[in-house]
Amino acid sequence: MYGTIMRAKIKAGQQDAFRRYAMEQGGPDSASGWVSSEFAVEDKDRNRIVGIIRFKDKESYVKNANAPRTNDNYSQMLKFFEAPPEWIDIHYVSFQGEPLKEYMAAGAIPAS
Repeated sequence: MYGTIMRAKIKAGQQDAFRRYAMEQGGPDSASGWVSSEFAVEDKDRNRIVGIIRFKDKESYVKNANAPRTNDNYSQMLKFFEAPPEWIDIHYVSFQGEPLKEYMAAGAIPAS
């Protein structure tokens, strides 16, 4: 499984509007390889948001990142933030909790 973590500071008074915007984007789509998305606010700064977006594999992530619709959505999302977000792209190497589906564990450790 592959994904990205986003961290950004939301403009004052924009948290509810961003939450609505994120919900309007729809849900995971197995055909595209999008597995899940989560957004949360930090305890120490309620205007700082963290997003975790998971994909079946890196190929699905890259395909999504290069899609014109993704660029349009990103441009809209920036309107809610004080500055462009920080992005951390990740390969999943370990998981605890509910069992992973087979495709989530396949290729989990990236090649050197």
